[in-house]
Amino acid sequence: MKLTIRTLAAVAGLAWIGTSLAATPEELIASNKCNKCHTATTTKKAPSFAAIAEKYKGKPDAQATLVNTLKTGANKHDKLAASDADLKAIAAFVLSAK
Repeated sequence: MKLTIRTLAAVAGLAWIGTSLAATPEELIASNKCNKCHTATTTKKAPSFAAIAEKYKGKPDAQATLVNTLKTGANKHDKLAASDADLKAIAAFVLSAK
């Protein structure tokens, strides 16, 4: 019984640490140097996050399309070496831009 409680406590602790160490979308964007080409609202070398969000507004596959672009380097975009969860977070952040 004590072993089960200890095991559950350890698993819960590790789960909490994992979620507390997760990077925010802003941190992921900074660490992947997205701001080198993109900004929130103005065109730099590439479309702004707001322009990208407007382009994909109302499209049900928007997040999957952006994740694929970031993952594979489609549409002349650099490939990002990030996990699928991080790519989804970046895509969700970009799609929420105004």
